[in-house]
Amino acid sequence: MPESQSRTPQRVRTVRALAATFLALLLTACGTRTEAPKGDCPVCPSCPVCEPGATGEPSEPPKPAKPPIPAYKPLQPARWSDLPAWSDDDLRAALPAFLQSCRAFAKRPQWPLWRTACEQAQALQSPSSAAIRSLFEARLQPWLLTNPDGSSDGLVTGYYEPLLRGSRSRGKPYLEAVLGVPPDLLRIDLGAVQPELKNLRLRGRLEGNKVVPYYSRAEITKDDPPKGGRVLLWVDDPVELFFLQIQGSGRVRLPDGSMTRLAFADQNGHPYQSIGKLLVERGEMSLDQASMQGIKQWARANPTRLSELLNANPRYVFFSEQAIKGGDSEGPNGALAVPLTAERSIAVDPRHVPLGAPVFLSTTRPLTNTPLQRLMLAQDTGSAIRGVVRADFFWGFGEQAGTEAGRMKQQGKMWVLLPPGAAPE
Repeated sequence: MPESQSRTPQRVRTVRALAATFLALLLTACGTRTEAPKGDCPVCPSCPVCEPGATGEPSEPPKPAKPPIPAYKPLQPARWSDLPAWSDDDLRAALPAFLQSCRAFAKRPQWPLWRTACEQAQALQSPSSAAIRSLFEARLQPWLLTNPDGSSDGLVTGYYEPLLRGSRSRGKPYLEAVLGVPPDLLRIDLGAVQPELKNLRLRGRLEGNKVVPYYSRAEITKDDPPKGGRVLLWVDDPVELFFLQIQGSGRVRLPDGSMTRLAFADQNGHPYQSIGKLLVERGEMSLDQASMQGIKQWARANPTRLSELLNANPRYVFFSEQAIKGGDSEGPNGALAVPLTAERSIAVDPRHVPLGAPVFLSTTRPLTNTPLQRLMLAQDTGSAIRGVVRADFFWGFGEQAGTEAGRMKQQGKMWVLLPPGAAPE
């Protein structure tokens, strides 16, 4: 008989003996319970020997893995036909603003991406709107801006360059100081310490060897003259000065009839608080009254409470003085360091929209259903301009521009136009 056959009974006996021994051990561990097994254990429902799944057959089939959540992309590819009234906009009015952006691009790392479009735009001689449109369609691609929740609508507000009355010396009625940047204001660039904190900056001051928050509006204005900054000019209206700080720039007419420009230079690092929202929360005006004009009316009616209201916004803005060039038509320099163009420049959140880029905006004129659909240039920023689909529309200089800006607060859509290679993968 072959050797393999002669050993088979012995193997069987050995395997059976081992199995019996293992079963006895299990029964002993389970308190000699012999009821039908449950769960993952082949012997008893609560076994200290068997680990879950010891039978090799789990009691429940494994749950399928959840598909990974796709990464949020604020820019979604679009077609030119998606832009409402794109073919109706007179792009001749937008071309000078685009060329201003090209001036800024030429000094920045992204110039190679924009170079072809900019050089071809600069070469155009008295172009038609159709020629400019063809250039943009050939060299740029539209991308729809979307919010984290997938929506594509966002808030569109307005700003302008106001005119104030002022003097270089103090004396009635010029009693409100316009301050330059204080010498003790510290500006700390966090991106220099941690690259992921790029574009984040802190403001503060030294107290001994400790950095502390800079003075709030109330702390700055309680002194006479105000604390910290060098006085640039004196103006005649605290409310107009407050709104100058909100707008970020403005012009001041001096007693001899000459005019100078004040431009945003820095701020004290405190968060911006809306005094219009505060008045609504207090029940002192309705939401539709909480415009710049409505707040000015409240101030004239409540002069003794004005200081307390203004100090509810702890942020304080400091200015620099600039010469006015190019007449009334040329706006102040925005964050891109080029002059803003009335009704063609917008302020955006640069974390989501590249500064200088063309942006097609689809919204309505203030307090109407009349469409306002045109090519704009992202040439400015603002502390209150936060979010992907968010724009502040620059209306220009003067009273009429202020009227439009003060009433503008509606929804809109935005498409950013980028050259190949500038858009995300």
